[in-house]
Parts: sequence; C-alpha cells; structure tokens
Amino acid sequence: MTDRTTRTARNQERSLEAFLAEKARFDAMVAELQQMSADHFGADPDTVLWGAHASLQHWNSLLARVTDSYLKRGEWAE
Repeated sequence: MTDRTTRTARNQERSLEAFLAEKARFDAMVAELQQMSADHFGADPDTVLWGAHASLQHWNSLLARVTDSYLKRGEWAE
C-alpha cells in the first residue's frame, strides 16, 4: 500500500471507531429513555399535574428535533 492508501485506511478505521462509540452512547440514552417512559417519567399517573406535562412536552420537542432532522421533516424537509 502507498502511504496515502495507508493513511486513508487508518483514518477510516478511526472514524468507524469514533462513530461506533457515539452509537453506543446513543443506544444507552435510548435505553434510559425507554426506562424513563416505563416509569411515567417519574410522575404518578393518579396525581399527575400540568408541570409534569410541561416537562414531557419540552423533552418531546427536543427529541422531535433529532427525529425530524434524521427523517427530513419540518424545517429539515428537502
């Protein structure tokens, strides 16, 4: 292999390692979100008030930015 080919291959390996590390971080956060949802985000369904709704609405808006960006919806639509 040439030096350039070697550098390109090494760069691709490092890029893949970094990508997979971020994917693992993402997957861990998704698992935490699933646990939070299963726990009703810490709210007691029998006594939930508007504050819990507002918090969940805010979190949903943040998650919507991620999903909308990836799925090219809303402001990211082509």
